[in-house]
Amino acid sequence: MSALTSLAQLQAVATGRAQPIATVRHCHLAEAPLVMVPLKLAGEAAAPLAMMLGTRPSDPTLLVVPQPRNRDLRFAFAADLAKVVLDHIEASRGSVEQLPPGRDGEERTRYSDAPQLLVPNRGGVAFLRLLGRSTRFRRTEGPYAVDAAVPALGRWLTWFGERHDHPGSSLLLAMTEVLRLHWATGQSAVEDGNLAALLGWIDPPEGMDGPAAAARAEDPVVCPPAGPATDPTFDNEVLAPAMAAYQQNAPQAEEKIRAALESQLAPTWELMWRGVRLLRALPEGASVPARWERDRDAFTHFHQTFGEGYPQARRDPPVRAARRLHELERAQESYEAQRAFDDPLVMAEHRLAGEAFGGVVTECDPTRLDETGKRPRLRPRLWVRTEDPVRLEPGTTVCSADRPALKGRVVKLAEGAVLLELTGGMGRRLTPEPGTVPQVGDRVCFTSRVADSWGVARFPDREETPWTHGGPTEDYVPTDEDAAEEWS
Repeated sequence: MSALTSLAQLQAVATGRAQPIATVRHCHLAEAPLVMVPLKLAGEAAAPLAMMLGTRPSDPTLLVVPQPRNRDLRFAFAADLAKVVLDHIEASRGSVEQLPPGRDGEERTRYSDAPQLLVPNRGGVAFLRLLGRSTRFRRTEGPYAVDAAVPALGRWLTWFGERHDHPGSSLLLAMTEVLRLHWATGQSAVEDGNLAALLGWIDPPEGMDGPAAAARAEDPVVCPPAGPATDPTFDNEVLAPAMAAYQQNAPQAEEKIRAALESQLAPTWELMWRGVRLLRALPEGASVPARWERDRDAFTHFHQTFGEGYPQARRDPPVRAARRLHELERAQESYEAQRAFDDPLVMAEHRLAGEAFGGVVTECDPTRLDETGKRPRLRPRLWVRTEDPVRLEPGTTVCSADRPALKGRVVKLAEGAVLLELTGGMGRRLTPEPGTVPQVGDRVCFTSRVADSWGVARFPDREETPWTHGGPTEDYVPTDEDAAEEWS
C-alpha cells in the first residue's frame, strides 16, 4: 500500500466517505457489458446453484439449478448459460477492421469491438474459471453426452479467466477490484471484498455515512452476500427445506427455489449496475483505448481460431508457461507506467515512493552535443530543482510524464536537485525540434516507470525444451481423466 493510499484511507475515516485515488477511469467499460452474478452450492467447488445475468439493468435473466447434485440439471443449466454467453460474444464482435500488414507482410484483421464480462468479486472470477475447466472437456457424443454449446462455453470461460490475469485487460473484470483501483475506503482490504460495504463507503445511501452503510451491509438479510458462496443461515433455513421439498416432488417447489434464489441475487444485481454508473462518471484514461485494442486483438485471434485443435490443456507446457509469465510481467510494468502517465494521482504515488520526481527547470543546455563517439549526438542537459524524495541511482533511465517519448537518464543527484541528460524524443537532428526540450522555469515531472522497456524475449521451440524443464513435450491430447473431471 502506498503512502498516498494510506493518507486517503485516513481521510476516509475522518470524513466517513471513500476518497478518490484516481482522477480518470483506468479500465474500458463496454456500452452493454454482460453482468454475471453467480451462486454455487455450499461445500462444492464449482457446482452451480444460480446465476443472474444480462446486459441491461432492467432485464436480467435468472438461471437456477433446483438440485445441483443432479448431473442432468447441472448440464442443462450449463447449456442455458452457454446460449446467453455465446450470444453475447457473437453480438459483441462488431464489424471487421482491416489493419496494415504486420512485420511478416501478412494482412491482419480485428473486430471493432469485443465482449466484456463483469462479476462482483474475485470469487466470481474463480467460479467462472472452475466452471470453464469443468465443462470444456465434456463429450458431446457417447455416454453422458452434453449439449455442444457446453464445451464451447468452457473454452470461452477458460480464455476469459486467462485474460483476467493479463494486467490492464478489461475483458473480465471483478467489480470490487475495479472500484478499489479508483477509491480508498476507511476499512480493511478484506472488508473491501464485500461489494455492498465497498459501495456503502463510495456512495452511501441518503442520510448515512460510509461506516453506517458498511455496517448495514454486514446484515445478510438486508444485503445478501455477493456470491458465489451463499449465506449459511439462508442455506439452512430456506434453501435446504426448499430443495428437500423439490426432491419429494412437492407442488411449486421449483418456483419456491427460484424465488428464494432471486431474493439473494437481486440486491447484488442492483449493486453491480450502481458500480457501473459510478465508473462511467469518470473520464476514460488516455491509454485505455490502446489496451482495449490489445484485448480486441486477443479476442479476434481466439474467435477466428476457436475450432482449431483441442481445448486448453489443464497445465501449460514449460515453454508456453515461460512465455506467458514473461508477457504478464511485461504487461504489468507497461500497465503501471501507463496509469501513472494518465493520472496525476497515480504519478504522485510514484513521486512519494522516490520512483519519480517533479520540479522546476533551473538550468538548461538544449543544444549540448556528446562528441565522445564516432558521431556527435544531441544530449541536452538540465538541472531540475525538486522537493521530492528522489531514490534513483545515477544512470537510471527516466521519461517525461507529460510526454513519455522524451527520455533521459539521471546523471547526478544533489541536495534538492537532479541533473538529467536527455537521450531521445527530440527529433533526429543535432538541434532539438521546437518545444521538445524543457526550458528554464518550466515545471516538469520525470519517472523511472517507462512503458514498453522490455526487449523482445526469445524462447526455445517446444521441441527444444531443455532437460531442466522436462525436455521436449508431446502434443497435447485430452485424456479420459480430463473428460471425467468432476464438478465438485
